[in-house]
Amino acid sequence: MTDPLIELRDALRRFAAERDWDQFHSPRNLATALAVEAAELLEPFQWLDGEKGATLSPETRAAVEQEMADVLLYLVRLADKLDVDLAAAARAKIVKNGEKYPVGKSRGSSRKYTEI
Repeated sequence: MTDPLIELRDALRRFAAERDWDQFHSPRNLATALAVEAAELLEPFQWLDGEKGATLSPETRAAVEQEMADVLLYLVRLADKLDVDLAAAARAKIVKNGEKYPVGKSRGSSRKYTEI
């Protein structure tokens, strides 16, 4: 069974190589592009109140999906450049967050771990 993140990584490697873009894909440039795409992802939600963001028009939802894809692709490419196993890093972060936010203290609370 192939890992979907590995498949994405390999597809992105091929995509960049075919266009001779690897020269532009420094970690700094990729992190910058990732931040820009994350900001673009926020734009459709900027002035929505509460749960209104969950009921997007089909056009807005399609645009949000495209921005989410951009964020994921830049993140996968950055992880590749830095030789980070993204899935393993995410699993480790979930464990760490579980330690910082124990259920008994954090359930139903939005307070930061330093405040619970």
